[in-house]
Amino acid sequence: MATPDFLRAVRESAGHQLLFLPGVTAIVFDDEGQVLLGRRSDTGLWAVIGGIPEPGEQPAVCAVREVYEETAVRCVVERVVLVEARPPIQYPNGDKCQFMDITMRCRAVGGEARVNDDESLEVGWFALDALPELEEFGLFRIKQASSEAPTWFAPGE
Repeated sequence: MATPDFLRAVRESAGHQLLFLPGVTAIVFDDEGQVLLGRRSDTGLWAVIGGIPEPGEQPAVCAVREVYEETAVRCVVERVVLVEARPPIQYPNGDKCQFMDITMRCRAVGGEARVNDDESLEVGWFALDALPELEEFGLFRIKQASSEAPTWFAPGE
């Protein structure tokens, strides 16, 4: 994912220290029940759509924006699927982040799926029984979004 301008400015003073950041994941379904995925340009792997909200941006607005920016698909948010603090990660440049992911189930309402920015190599719709290879992060979120289970939270200690 491309680093937002506001985060670049924070990194100028914060350096590589750990930043706790919001993250939004959008699991988008079409009318046939297929899920929208993008093959990331940074890793070459298929993944669910997501990004970092801009300061003051509501998570649902971020989900809709990220889906459109990455895939040219218009969507509406239906519900929160999952909220989870992810483990800290370190990027190759030394930056450390930990994301609080809010995953939302979305419904496509327009647009044609296509690569719409430089973050994806391909985008496409996939039947749930014909998904490309995905990391557990995406598989779990698709599973939760395709069920009618209540919002998932990590168990407390």
